[in-house]
Order: sequence, then structure tokens, then C-alpha cells
Amino acid sequence: MIPSVAIVVPTLNEESTISGLLEHLATLGAQEIIVADGNSTDRTVERAQENGRACVVTLPTPNRGHQMNTGANAARSDVLLFLHADTRLGPGAIQTLRAAMANPEVLGGNFDIRYEGGWISATFSRVNRWRRRWGVFYGDSGIFCRREVFQTFRGYRTWPIMEDYEFARRLWQQSDHGRCLALLDDPIEVSGRRWRDRGAFSTLASWVLIQALYSLGVAPERLARLYLVVR
Repeated sequence: MIPSVAIVVPTLNEESTISGLLEHLATLGAQEIIVADGNSTDRTVERAQENGRACVVTLPTPNRGHQMNTGANAARSDVLLFLHADTRLGPGAIQTLRAAMANPEVLGGNFDIRYEGGWISATFSRVNRWRRRWGVFYGDSGIFCRREVFQTFRGYRTWPIMEDYEFARRLWQQSDHGRCLALLDDPIEVSGRRWRDRGAFSTLASWVLIQALYSLGVAPERLARLYLVVR
């Protein structure tokens, strides 16, 4: 049986992007869309509600893990796909995802990330394409999984940072080290606003440092101070 898909979008001050994303998802045939907002101070919620294509849930404080968990709990579909507001899927991505998840052995997966920008972005896209096959990927790659897997995991950690990487690692381990993951070739385009606003080298350097410190056991609460937040 071809499964249904719910798309969960955590937002915080995404007034400039949310309408475009919802229109984009509608053209792809999205069946269920849930926007989980973390108390935006701009018109993100109003824009999402005006669009009329999404169920909007609001939380009193921003926490992406908590937002995604709340959005997932509100979903009714068989598969949960988590998307950032500044991403765009390839034209056949949802159909490919549903076809892959029709195989009951597949627990989840992600898409082939393509960063917008120049040669640095292209290089980082190639690096991500290689390392995701070893279970190293993040939320901007469009992580998806079966509802029952998500429930078994009890969702994302409500950490200030690295909650997506930690979830991906659990998914990797549960899937017999990637053997039961669908690492789809369909592209997911990610905005280059991080590179533009903070600089490519400083953005990449901060992530290399954060990843290294996390691997050494530094708590996410401490790592969050090093994160260059760009929205």
C-alpha cells in the first residue's frame, strides 16, 4: 500500500518564506501540511493561516525539537516528513518518497541536499551527499520516517541544537546502519541565506567546531552559544 505523507514545518519568524513554501508544496501534491510555530514575532502565523493549505499549531516558546514533536503529534498520515521553511523539493520528490516507503522494510530517509550559492556551496553539497551514507545528516536534508518509528523514538530531543543530527543517528542505528533507509536522489534545494548573511567560511567553521565538540561530549546547551542563527 502506498502510504500517506504529512509534512511538518517548524517556523520562527519565517514571514518571508512560509507562503512560498506552502504554495510550492501544493504544486507537488502534498496531502497534509502542518506548520508548527515557535511564537514568531512577525506575520509567519498569519501568512500560514491565510494560505489555507496548512494546519497551524503554535507554541509559547521557540524550540525546534518541541515544535516538530507537536506538529508530528497533530499529523494523521503514515509517514512524517520534516522540512525547513527555506527549502524546496524536486518536482517528483513526494511521489518518490511514497514509493520508497511502500516497502515495509524502509524506516525512513532523506533527500539529496543542494545548497544554493557558489563553489563552496557546491562542494559542501557533495560532501553531504557522501557522508549521509554513513548516517551523518541534518534537518535541512528533509528527514522522514514512519509514524511508528517516530513514536518509538519518542520524537526529537528538545535540545537547543543538534536535535536533528541526534535523531538522524538513531534512525541510522535502528535501520541496521542505513540498510533500511531510503537515501533518495531527488534534490532538496536549501537557501544560501546562511552563506550570504554570515559568510561561507565563518558558517562552515562554526559547524565544524560544533560537530567536533558534540562528538567530544559537550552539551547542546553549551554548543548553542556557538551557533550562528540565520533566519
